[in-house]
Amino acid sequence: MNNDTKVIERKEVVIRFSGDSGDGMQLTGQQFSDAAALFGNEVSTFPDYPAEIRAPQGTVGGVSGFQVHFGDNPMKTPGDFADVLVAMNPAALKANLRWIKKGATIIVNRDAFNAKNLEKAGYATDPLLDPMMQDYNVVPVSITSLTEEALKESGLDQKSIVKCKNMFALGMTLWMFDRTLEHTETLLNQKFGKKLDVAAANRRVLQAGYNYASNVHALGVHFGVKHATIEKGRYRTITGNKATAWGLIAAAEKAGLPLFCGSYPITPATDILQELALHRELGVKTYQAEDEIAGICTSIGASYVGSLAATTTSGPGLALKSEAAGLAVMAELPLVIVDVQRGGPSTGLPTKTEQSDLMQALYGRNGECPMPVIAAATPGDCFYTAFQAAKIAVEHMTPVVLLTDGFLGNGAQSWKIPAMKELPIITPRVAREGDDYKPYARDPGTLARTWALPGTKGLEHRIGGLEKVNVTGEISYVPENHQLMTDLRQEKVARIADYIPEQSVVGSPEGKLLVVGWGGTYGHLYTAVDELRTEGKEVSLAHFTYINPLPRNTGEVLSRFETILVCELNLGQFAQYVRGIFPQFCYKQYNKVAGLPFTVTELKEKIVEILTK
Repeated sequence: MNNDTKVIERKEVVIRFSGDSGDGMQLTGQQFSDAAALFGNEVSTFPDYPAEIRAPQGTVGGVSGFQVHFGDNPMKTPGDFADVLVAMNPAALKANLRWIKKGATIIVNRDAFNAKNLEKAGYATDPLLDPMMQDYNVVPVSITSLTEEALKESGLDQKSIVKCKNMFALGMTLWMFDRTLEHTETLLNQKFGKKLDVAAANRRVLQAGYNYASNVHALGVHFGVKHATIEKGRYRTITGNKATAWGLIAAAEKAGLPLFCGSYPITPATDILQELALHRELGVKTYQAEDEIAGICTSIGASYVGSLAATTTSGPGLALKSEAAGLAVMAELPLVIVDVQRGGPSTGLPTKTEQSDLMQALYGRNGECPMPVIAAATPGDCFYTAFQAAKIAVEHMTPVVLLTDGFLGNGAQSWKIPAMKELPIITPRVAREGDDYKPYARDPGTLARTWALPGTKGLEHRIGGLEKVNVTGEISYVPENHQLMTDLRQEKVARIADYIPEQSVVGSPEGKLLVVGWGGTYGHLYTAVDELRTEGKEVSLAHFTYINPLPRNTGEVLSRFETILVCELNLGQFAQYVRGIFPQFCYKQYNKVAGLPFTVTELKEKIVEILTK
């Protein structure tokens, strides 16, 4: 570190890497996150992908970003505004300037700010010469040229050399935050294990960026961020999609069942199927189907023969699965349907986040077709909600919808790996040879029927999409029987409320304002409420994981507050749902449909506005 470098001690920092989708910003951000986590920082990340597979290079629409929030305390969000921006071209600067704090450090690849790229980004003049940039610590670095210089004797072709420039930017930022290169170098060796020359080139450029940052006078800021004090245990950074896959695997082991996932690839859910496919040694079977309908139908078949079955999708795929989902309800077979929500309708914003599939999850099937619905709150929580969804499905003999979203699925956080002994037992209701078996005879508590596996002697039975006589399972068109079976299926889902936790409240259990949320908005809502309570504001938070059925004490919780503010990334679906069940309370709404998560800043402004009225 040179003597002119200013050292700034911070409890937390937000850094954003941004460039073209081919600039390797996702890899760069992930490598930085891993380095921070290994140092001992708490980490929360937010990848931001372009919606088009091949967005026009150099345009704002083609910008790919990765935001990292790290520090010495638990990170509940990836941060609102960045302290440091790495912009690999003019479009990246234009797309992200609104998300940068005044006084922030902006490292730009000066080589990319040529006339052609400026025009593609929609700039009439060079933005680096604009007086408004004086509000920031702008560090123009010839990243491409310096990368080429570092690799001039590498023997690589020009295209391969330029691809390494993201490592120069990563080296600079690792120096800025006093992180070592060792872990990143190890990962580069692993990633390019069969291409030793490429691995060596990336390491050389990484070191060149690190050395440049430590010597150049223009980079006059060095951040000191101490490691976090965390509970003893084994940790890793984990994305919501990977956590979902692991939760299903853990549930299968606890239930003593093989795991099967039949799915069709769809953004942003595909990573769950891909992760499950890596674990055949754990008895996981995966099937990449030709379409969404085939995906869920193969899973229903796997459930019929005794597997813990799952199918994964996003909003458009959930619509296609609706008829087969009704079959699983009618046959009363366990099935986990994972919906990683994205912006819609139709193809919509496939790489952006939204919470607008709630009504589809609750009601998007023909007939009276009730299903439990639960929602994950954080990337790490995806593990526990996937596990819980499987437990409910198996023990209550019903399909279950698990809602996550693109923000959770692609985002990551530091996560303590649980021991299997810490997880609850899952007890399947499986009939045995010699039982006096009736396909729709029910447990008196849960109303769940018993699971008879094909091929078990004496347990021949009939289930399917046609209405059945209660207990015996014979096909029936009798009006009174259809009423009875419809009521039983509804009551079976309602009774799940007896087996889930009561709704908790963050803050005072009563007062002026209760903020209500569900799913992936948890981190931003919790942070906003926590900060306002620290400032002396009378506000509490109830964040819902269990949506259908709602926890038994939901009405009691809501009744203790003068006003209820429901915040969600849609036009008010949960607000409409809760208002329909508890119309007696005073509700207000704060809704956002922008393909982006809430910011803590905007939530605090809305809450204060309501509190001061």
